[in-house]
Amino acid sequence: MEQSEHQYSMPPPPMYQQPMVRYAGFWKRFAAYFIDKLIIGVAAMIIIIPMAIMLGMAGFMSQRRELDSVDLMLTTFVFYLFIGIIIYVGEWLYFALMESKRGATIGKMALGIVVTDLNGHRISFGRATGRYFSKILSGIILYFGFMMAGWTQQKQALHDIIANTLVLEKGNNFF
Repeated sequence: MEQSEHQYSMPPPPMYQQPMVRYAGFWKRFAAYFIDKLIIGVAAMIIIIPMAIMLGMAGFMSQRRELDSVDLMLTTFVFYLFIGIIIYVGEWLYFALMESKRGATIGKMALGIVVTDLNGHRISFGRATGRYFSKILSGIILYFGFMMAGWTQQKQALHDIIANTLVLEKGNNFF
């Protein structure tokens, strides 16, 4: 009789086991970001080098035609402005499109991590855009926002908290 009373006081076994969520840690995220920035840097060089050659040729031609140095300075300014816009728009589109369409950038894919919403679903382009521009805030405060991924409970950086996203190990089987 005593044994049966003890048997009913224990909680019943769970009907199903919830999957263990594995959050991607700071160093894995850092390595993925480094890979992505390397890819963006190479792409930027492919754009910058031919344009810098053209700018140099324009400078050379301006000396032969005895054009005003103000024209050359204006051309140089426009060149750097144009290149800057192309690189930053390209970087935004790289991160936002890859994270919304594939769930991860090339760097994240290489390290087996994905970006999800708080429910483990793929994020929208708008949310990925918000996450990308929130990284500016993460960086402005001496990269403290990025470092938060090392000690927050769900390994979220400041930009993840702002965008309501998680960065998970790929084996979580969410999408």
